[in-house]
Amino acid sequence: MSTIPTLPRKSATHEHLIVDWQETEATLWCYMNPQPRPCFNPELLSELRGLRGTMDGLGIEQDAMRERPHFIVFASCVPGVFNLGGDLALFRELIKEQDRDSLEAYARACIDASFKVSSGYGQPVTTISLVQGTALGGGMEGALAANVVVAERSIQMGLPEVLFNLFPGMGAFSFLSRRLGANEAERVILSGKTWKADELHELGLIDILAEPGDGHAAVREFIAGRQRRSPNATIAMQ
Repeated sequence: MSTIPTLPRKSATHEHLIVDWQETEATLWCYMNPQPRPCFNPELLSELRGLRGTMDGLGIEQDAMRERPHFIVFASCVPGVFNLGGDLALFRELIKEQDRDSLEAYARACIDASFKVSSGYGQPVTTISLVQGTALGGGMEGALAANVVVAERSIQMGLPEVLFNLFPGMGAFSFLSRRLGANEAERVILSGKTWKADELHELGLIDILAEPGDGHAAVREFIAGRQRRSPNATIAMQ
């Protein structure tokens, strides 16, 4: 189970997202806690998309070098699960009602949230996914949206959409092809396979592999090293 760090912090608790600002680390820790299921429901998507506003509410000076976040970490409060992807109960309801507009609005919200994470919310920050549990479908896409993926060795990730004659359309091909190239991205998507952490690390989709329970320590070690070495060059590359 993910445990929220106990360093001095400012926090904001939304219905589905817990946000902790730890100024000594220059890091914003964001813990997903969607209810009643660990998926990307509309409420969680809204809170992720509104993270810039949450920073303002915590009094974080986004334009001040010393007080702004240099890192944003996304993790989960749900034991054994990072995120299971799309809100299938919502899909069924909207399909039954033939509500195409609401389905499209949901899809656009997913894409917008992924873009905000991948682009650092328009700020010069490094985004990090801390994966300590299963990430499937949109959950894997959400993890790959971050600049850096840290995962514990016990986790699994996969894109099962192809098994149901669907396509993972919320960023999977873009994020995979940037890391693997187009041909390998296609192979991963069409396999429908659930991948082990060691396999994903070997492919290059997981940047840092940690032992079970050591995910937070691995993130902090990465942050400490990155703060010492070429932070401006790193942001420019991202």
